[in-house]
Amino acid sequence: MGETAILQFAPFSSAVEAGFWHQFTQFKLDVLHLSEEAVPIAGSYVNSDAPGLPSRLNVEYDALQRDRLPSKLSCAAVGTLINTNTLEEFRNRTKQELLKTSACGLWDAINSDRALENPSLLSSFLMFTFADLKKYHYYYWFAFPAFTLPKTIPLVKEPQNLSAKLTTEQSASLLLVCQGLGTDVDRGFFTITQSGNEFCIHPLKDYPQLRTTANGANRDVYLVFSDPCTLPQNPGWPLRNLLTLVTLKWSKHWSIYKILCLRVRTRHGVQDASHSLFVDVDLGGLVGQGNTPEMPPFLGWERNERGKMGPRLVNLSASMDPTKLAESAVDLNLKLMRWRVAPQLDLPIIQNTKCLLLGAGTLGCSVARCLLGWGVRQISLVDSGKVSFSNPVRQNLFTFNDCLDGGKYKATAAAESLAEIYPKVNSKGVVVNIPMPGHTVGESLVEQVRNDVSTLEQLIDEHDVIFLLMDSRESRWLPTVLGAAKHKLVLTAALGFDSYLVIRHGYRTKDYQSEASTSSSKCPTALSKQIPGDMLGCYFCNDVVAPGDSTHDRTLDQQCTVTRPGVSYLAAAHVTELLVSLLQHPDKGLAEARVNDQVDVKEGELGPVPHSIRGFLGRHQLLTPASTAFQQCSGCCDKVISAYREEGFEFLLKVFNSSTHLEKVSGLSELHQCIDDSQVITPEDYDAVILD
Repeated sequence: MGETAILQFAPFSSAVEAGFWHQFTQFKLDVLHLSEEAVPIAGSYVNSDAPGLPSRLNVEYDALQRDRLPSKLSCAAVGTLINTNTLEEFRNRTKQELLKTSACGLWDAINSDRALENPSLLSSFLMFTFADLKKYHYYYWFAFPAFTLPKTIPLVKEPQNLSAKLTTEQSASLLLVCQGLGTDVDRGFFTITQSGNEFCIHPLKDYPQLRTTANGANRDVYLVFSDPCTLPQNPGWPLRNLLTLVTLKWSKHWSIYKILCLRVRTRHGVQDASHSLFVDVDLGGLVGQGNTPEMPPFLGWERNERGKMGPRLVNLSASMDPTKLAESAVDLNLKLMRWRVAPQLDLPIIQNTKCLLLGAGTLGCSVARCLLGWGVRQISLVDSGKVSFSNPVRQNLFTFNDCLDGGKYKATAAAESLAEIYPKVNSKGVVVNIPMPGHTVGESLVEQVRNDVSTLEQLIDEHDVIFLLMDSRESRWLPTVLGAAKHKLVLTAALGFDSYLVIRHGYRTKDYQSEASTSSSKCPTALSKQIPGDMLGCYFCNDVVAPGDSTHDRTLDQQCTVTRPGVSYLAAAHVTELLVSLLQHPDKGLAEARVNDQVDVKEGELGPVPHSIRGFLGRHQLLTPASTAFQQCSGCCDKVISAYREEGFEFLLKVFNSSTHLEKVSGLSELHQCIDDSQVITPEDYDAVILD
């Protein structure tokens, strides 16, 4: 063989499983956030590929798991992942500096003997990435750092196939001992000794001792590595760093080294290593006798599929389930909040909250859309009305087609629209009338009303939060009573022409009554600075009359909710955000409310939680008043709740037929009688005052 014969290596080719990118997406959102720090990643390769395949370094779906171990028949590769936050940063980052940092770590591992203790470090790699999580485009570039030490590697003789060097009996013996790899001896790099037909495997670090003791004995010592290459005359890339280690550590003692490039294929259940290569190299005189040399030149960036130095791109958007894409995109927008603004935001509690929307009109549609934006997965809508031609322009879950043929039911049409917008939402529409105080129930309708009440009770039992989004005062009464009796979070939104009210009802815990009876001294007064969540008033607590039939003898403009179009969107946004603020508060529904802005209260992740929000669009003004529960409230006082629990539907039926019965039970009638006539100003008295 001539002096110019040198050893050449087949470079690695990266192979990334599609499942890895899904795991990487979650890792980016939940762990990395905006960090560009290097993180460990695991790779692997095998020495059993069929002829014609490239030398592949595999990155599998679980490559980011810290405790990941390679499979039994694969070799570990230690990697580093660096991810950038922008495509510009990915393009502009100095690639040579990245490779140098990786090479420095490898050089240090070789010099400090860490590579002898953990030979998989010799197969280290760098994965440089940018993930466009909106388009599901992933840019990546692999580097497999290696040193040009020695710069050229002279061959003592031509590489020789194992079948030409070993007998059949020796080959079988070699394969038998190699079955013990991966326990005490690293599968990627190790040492083998041969005495006749007998072989024995040893850790790589034992090579100097074995070589020394082999002098004078009839024994050969081989450096062995699991070779991922399938070319007939060339070894794979891992040998390059192994020879650097050998040159640096042992070339002062020995010049000639016997190397076995081990390749083991299994065909028809039988292992075959006949295509493995024996290579003899001369490394003498490459390193002086002085101190450790400086780090030599290095290389290692992978060429892309076009054969050029550059990154690769994988586009997973076309291959992913559109529903999964939508789910990931919704989660992405929410998880981005945790990167900078609200790192403690508890998204699962929002996602798992079951919301019941009573009313699927202007407010109901807007609230449902806001809840979708926060990732709420279960939304039920209740309404008995149908979509009319005036609705779609103001109620954003309906279209013109929903108005045809008499109109679809609002509840079911809205639920279907939500599922079209976001297929992962569990939306349900329920068509049911909500019985109201003062709306007389004839004998023929009693059973129908009983069924309606039963349906509403069941729905409230099944949900965590109740939104009262109806367009009449009295329609909010029954859900208010049921929500208080069943210990649910209840929120109300109501509209005026250019104003709106959003309020959270006082949250009654299951032991509310016992607490109330033993802690009367703790009840807030007019001078209190904070009001606990269980002592806040409900929608009806500021009224001194019971709700009645507000639609009787009304003109068209009085029967419809006449309001500026933007008011409903403001109210819907505020009532949704009020719920989310409650869910992110450590006290949840018991979060205290402050009486004025100068008072400090316990805050949640999204700030303090007001009792109510009153918006005035005409003045572009917001107020956040707070008030305590009213002892004679027609909606939430103890007497009304007790009457419902004791009498059930019979109590409700009396109220439906006469709102004065509700005033008697709550104590409002008695309150009216106690008012001193001298304290009442009649219209005549008022006119007299003006005239004077």
